Amino acid sequence: MTQPDRPRVDQRRVGRSRNRRDDILRVAFDLFAERGYRGTSLAAVADRAGLTQQGLLHYFPNKGTLLVEVLELSDELNIGRLFADSPGRPASLDQLAELVAYNVTRPGVVRSLTVLTAESLTDDHPARAYFVERYGEFRRGAAAALRAELDGRLPDGLTAEHASALLIAVMDGLQQQWLLQPDEIDMPGLFAMFLDLLRKTRERD
Repeated sequence: MTQPDRPRVDQRRVGRSRNRRDDILRVAFDLFAERGYRGTSLAAVADRAGLTQQGLLHYFPNKGTLLVEVLELSDELNIGRLFADSPGRPASLDQLAELVAYNVTRPGVVRSLTVLTAESLTDDHPARAYFVERYGEFRRGAAAALRAELDGRLPDGLTAEHASALLIAVMDGLQQQWLLQPDEIDMPGLFAMFLDLLRKTRERD
C-alpha cells in the first residue's frame, strides 16, 4: 500500500521555513560585519529579522550554531560561483582572479568574513576550527591550481604548497587594504598583476 502524497500545505510550510532560515542567516551576516561575532547578540539578530528571541531559537539553538551556518552558506555561494563552469575540477588561477573581481561587488560579504576571520584567532572562538579547516582546503586547492598551470616553473626551492600560502596571503592582504581604501586599491588589477608575476617566473625566451 503506497503512502498518500503529503499535503501541499506541508510543502509550502517547509519552503517558508527554509526561506526564513536564509533570511535570518543574511541578517546575522550583516550584523557580524557591523559588530563582530562577540558584539552581536541573538536579541539583535531577532529584532532585525522581525522575530522574538524565542522565535529565533526555534531555527538556531544558540549563537555558535548560527555563526557556523552563516559561514557555511557563504562558502557554498563562493564555491558555487568558483566552480560554475568546471564542477568537480580544481580551480584555476583565472577562476581565483574572477572570484577576487566578484568580491569587489559585495563589500559587505568581504567585510563580514574579514572581521570573523580576525576574531577567530582567539582559542575559544566557535569558528576557529572552521577557519583552520577552510584555510587548509583553500591552500590545497590553490596548490592544485599552481601545479596544473605552473608545474616546473616556480623558483628553485618554492613548492606549490609554499606558493599557495603566499597566494592566499596576497588575496587576504589586498582585501584588507581595499576595505580600508576602496578608491585607492584596485584589488582585481593588483591580483592580476601578481598572477602575471607568477606566470612569468623562470620564463625564458
